[in-house]
Amino acid sequence: MRVSAKLNKIRIAPRKIKLIADFIEGLDVAEALNQLNATVKIGVREIEKLLLSAISNGENSFGINRDNMYVYKISVGSGPTLKRWMPKAFGRAGRILKRTSQIELILEERIEGKGRKSKDQMEKEKADRAAEKKRIEKEVKEKKEQEKKLILTGDGGRSARRGEEIEKEKKVEKKGGLTSRIFRRKSM
Repeated sequence: MRVSAKLNKIRIAPRKIKLIADFIEGLDVAEALNQLNATVKIGVREIEKLLLSAISNGENSFGINRDNMYVYKISVGSGPTLKRWMPKAFGRAGRILKRTSQIELILEERIEGKGRKSKDQMEKEKADRAAEKKRIEKEVKEKKEQEKKLILTGDGGRSARRGEEIEKEKKVEKKGGLTSRIFRRKSM
């Protein structure tokens, strides 16, 4: 089964992206990620994000095992070109073409159906993720409510914190010296 991901209008020239694309085509997913981490070129981060997106598409939508995927094809095309100009001699204008790229990445399984999850397993995992997300949101909501209660009931412990800050400032002022006298905080 093939899984694809696309990236449009990336502001890097296609000839620069094509170097990286040719480099990882045909590699296993893990090996391609390792190669991208070791490569120092201008489009590596974008291609790495696209590869991770395609991997998650395969895992979450089709239940494909990550270890069974490889980069089947990666095609780089030119996107819309931004036309700019620069002043030249004798009142002329020199044309500047800022090129963009469009990338399509296709992953495929090495062995068809190996380690693939059934629809029931995928639905169960999806339900588990949704339950975990709801639990985290509930905890965050409870924490915000507790903070609101502290604010509504009084100063929320601010006076105790303010007292500690004043003590720290007094300790700093006791050290003396020219700089402490110059930059001393003035009381109102």
